[in-house]
Amino acid sequence: MTLIKNEKNDLKIRGYYFSIEIIKFLGTLSEKRVYWVIADQLLRSATSIGANIVEAKASSSRKDFINFYAIALKSATETKYWLGLLRDATETDKSKVNVLLKEVDEIAKMLGASIITLKNKKF
Repeated sequence: MTLIKNEKNDLKIRGYYFSIEIIKFLGTLSEKRVYWVIADQLLRSATSIGANIVEAKASSSRKDFINFYAIALKSATETKYWLGLLRDATETDKSKVNVLLKEVDEIAKMLGASIITLKNKKF
């Protein structure tokens, strides 16, 4: 996943492209039953990140915006869990999983920093 310099700070774009990378990665997994459950959970949590960022951008209040970012952060944390399971308990491409883990970790840090900043701002 290659992003232009400006896109690296745009959570909406990063969330979208992260979802695409997850979908592509899931297409490479084995058809064994154990992968079905993990892949389903991973797909739901990973795509939820970007979806909630988009929802936040369309929110009608600062409180709603923060709530959608908080949900996206929870989804990012859950995504790390499922990716870690795939890396450590299955025969998946560990280097690809590590790239995905690095990206979701960066997105989670950006979400967390944004939430803290928004909560501390006085209006």
